[in-house]
Amino acid sequence: KAALDMVYRHSPGSTRRLTLGADKGYDAAGFVSDLRHACVTPHVAQKSRYSAIDRRTTRHESYALSQKHRKKIEKAFGWAKTIGGMAQTMYRGVERVRSRFILTMAANNLTRLPRLLAE
Repeated sequence: KAALDMVYRHSPGSTRRLTLGADKGYDAAGFVSDLRHACVTPHVAQKSRYSAIDRRTTRHESYALSQKHRKKIEKAFGWAKTIGGMAQTMYRGVERVRSRFILTMAANNLTRLPRLLAE
């Protein structure tokens, strides 16, 4: 429900085709059909069995590219949880947690910087 609310808030009444990438937890028939009804192409990771994502989505090159980019984003969040200490924060309140998250992601960028500069 929250994901659909964000889609509607981002692009209210849009007739332009949008895409939404998500993990396997969002591979549900109801969610996928709601996205399609809202003119959003669901680039959701497929479950191995009983997937709501069919060949009309996965056959396109953009689906594979979307999954590749999703992996890069998930990697940063995984780092924040394991090394950055965001799995269970000791802070209370939205502003304090937001500040800690920004600091953690800045630290992630600093650790990635030498590899990015070497390329």
